[in-house]
Amino acid sequence: MRILVTGAAGFIGFHVCKQLLSLQHQVIGLDNLSDYYDPALKTARLSLLGIDTSAEDTSTVKYEHNGFIFYKADITDKKSLDAVFEQHPFDVVINLAAQPGIRFSIKNPDASVNNNILGFFNVLDCVRKYRSKHFVFASSSSIYGNNKVPFDINDNTDKPVSLYAATKKANEVLAYSYSHLHKIKTTGLRFFTVYGPWGRPDMAYFSFTKSIIEGAEIQLFNNGHLYRDFTYIDDIVKGIVAVAENTNEGNSTVIPYTIYNIGNDQPVQLLEFVKTLEEIIGKKANVKMMPMQPGDVFSTHADITELEKDYGFAPVTALKTGLSEFVQWYKGFYQ
Repeated sequence: MRILVTGAAGFIGFHVCKQLLSLQHQVIGLDNLSDYYDPALKTARLSLLGIDTSAEDTSTVKYEHNGFIFYKADITDKKSLDAVFEQHPFDVVINLAAQPGIRFSIKNPDASVNNNILGFFNVLDCVRKYRSKHFVFASSSSIYGNNKVPFDINDNTDKPVSLYAATKKANEVLAYSYSHLHKIKTTGLRFFTVYGPWGRPDMAYFSFTKSIIEGAEIQLFNNGHLYRDFTYIDDIVKGIVAVAENTNEGNSTVIPYTIYNIGNDQPVQLLEFVKTLEEIIGKKANVKMMPMQPGDVFSTHADITELEKDYGFAPVTALKTGLSEFVQWYKGFYQ
C-alpha cells in the first residue's frame, strides 16, 4: 500500500515509517522539522531512513532514498499538502503531526490551535478530496481529563483540563463529522505516554534520565503521587500498523469511525518510575517535590479491551525492559 505518515521525523512517526518500510509498503513521510525541540534529533532519525536533509539547497523540499520519499512541508500549508496528495494518491494516511505539549499549549495557545486544529483539518480535507481508503490519526489520553480510571473509550470527554487536550478532542469531532458526511474510514488512537529510544526530550522519562546522569535536579509534581500508563514504542507501533493496514470498509450503513485506546494497561506511580530509572542508571536522583501543576491529571490508565478484541493488541514490554532500552540508546547518542 502507499501510505502517508505526517510527523515522519517525530518520535512515533519515525518508528512507524521504519516498520512500514520493513513490511514493503510504499511510504511517503512529511514533517516541517520544527524547533519545538532540537531539530538535530529529528534529522538524525531521518538519517536512519536514508534521508539527508542537510543539502545546501534550502529550497529542496523532497528527498528520496530506496523508495522512501520524504517531504519537508507543513500541514498548516494547504497548498503544499495538496501538491503531495495530488502526486501520490494514498491508500492510507496516518496523521501524527501535531504541536505536542500540555504545558506548552497553555503558554503558546496559538501554536497549538494552528497546528492541531487548522493543520489537522487540512490533512483531513485532503483525505476527503483525494479519497484515501483509511484515515488514521493520533488522539491523546489527555482528553479524558480527570475521569475515573481505567479510561474507557465510551467515557465522556467533554471536560479537557488543558488546551492541548481540547485540540485533540476537536480532532476527534472533526474526524467524526467527515467520516459521517463523506463515508471516510477513520480510526482515532488515544495514545498513553509513549516512551523508548529516539524519544522526545520534553517528555519526563527523557528529562529525568538526562538529569539523573548529570546530577541535576528533577521535579516530581504532586510529590510524585501521579500515575502514568507508560507504553513502549515497539508495542505502540505494532498497534498503529495493524490498524492502518486494515482498509476494509465494512458495513456501508454504519459510520466508518472508530476510536481506540492504545496503552499498556499498567499504570506506574512516578515515584516507582524514578526508582526504576535509578536502578538502571546506577545513580540516585536529586528529587525536588512540587505541587500539582495546571493542566495535569492525577492518573492515566488505558482500557484496551476494544483494540485487543479487534486487532489482537497486547503490549509485551515491561517498564524496566523498555527503560533499559531507552537509557542504552540515550548514552550511545549523547555520551
